[in-house]
Amino acid sequence: MQTKARLPVDINAPSLQSPALGIDTHLLRGELRQHEPMKQHVSWRAGGHAAYFYQPADLEDLAVFLHFWPKDEPVMMIGLGSNFLVRDGGLPGVMIALHAKLNDLLLVEQEEDGGLIYAGAGVPCAKLARFASLHNLAGAEFLAGIPGTVGGALAMNAGCYGSETWERVERVKTIDRDGTLHERTPEDYRIGYRQVELHEVVPPDTSCSWFVGGWFRLRPGQQESSRQAVKALLGTRIKTQPLGFPSAGSVFRNPPGDYAARLVEQCGLKGFRIGDAMISTLHANFIINCGHATATEIETVINTVQDIVYKKTEIRLVTEVRIIGQHKGNEL
Repeated sequence: MQTKARLPVDINAPSLQSPALGIDTHLLRGELRQHEPMKQHVSWRAGGHAAYFYQPADLEDLAVFLHFWPKDEPVMMIGLGSNFLVRDGGLPGVMIALHAKLNDLLLVEQEEDGGLIYAGAGVPCAKLARFASLHNLAGAEFLAGIPGTVGGALAMNAGCYGSETWERVERVKTIDRDGTLHERTPEDYRIGYRQVELHEVVPPDTSCSWFVGGWFRLRPGQQESSRQAVKALLGTRIKTQPLGFPSAGSVFRNPPGDYAARLVEQCGLKGFRIGDAMISTLHANFIINCGHATATEIETVINTVQDIVYKKTEIRLVTEVRIIGQHKGNEL
């Protein structure tokens, strides 16, 4: 289903004028900044600057921004920044931050056989897990272990402890490059391990789209049992993951039938370090920032691990994190 977001301006007006952007910023209700340090917005606390950075006021404002933003300028979106490495040379175009902006969290329906929750893309996954348990709904507890937002979880089919996001999805809401909203179902996507793609039958002009919310179908449960499950899961995270250092969670996808952490540890790479970027001695699939790591140091550790693991095991580890942006100077 396709709908057009209601734009509070005349989209047929003459070309908007702005020396730098070609967009009249008076039409926007959000905050637009230039040369924004992305290390402030990613969990690795490293990386370059974004040419532009926008925090929309709400979904309607986001639609206005996308409609008028120059079509030849790149657009990216970020939640808590827990799955990004921004290279030191920075990003062209605009990075749009959804965290705490697209934050609707609603109990849509509740029956004896379960309930339906709508969560905006900017809602932290852990908040959705707690909200579900408060309403005696089960099946979302695992989301407490995902250090990101609903939008990111939908985009990569995030999961942990044997569960994945799209196992709970009834339908999603997306927005296209021109501000058009869609509602889609899982049948519209190819869904796999850490991968979500629109089917080829979808028209090409809708291929550039982002998740702005989702409806989650959950089974009936008990608040206390869900609370205890979340508590146990978080306890396991504290014991097994280096939460005291900036990181991006799991760096590599698990290869079929194996675990990336096991392969990295098998190759003797726990504690391997370049500058302030180091493979955690607690969990071998985490690369931590020990102080002032650069994105280049982190990416070099990633590349080195991939090369060594492949040389010793003939398994090519694939990154779970997204590496974006430009290299600085002649680095890498």
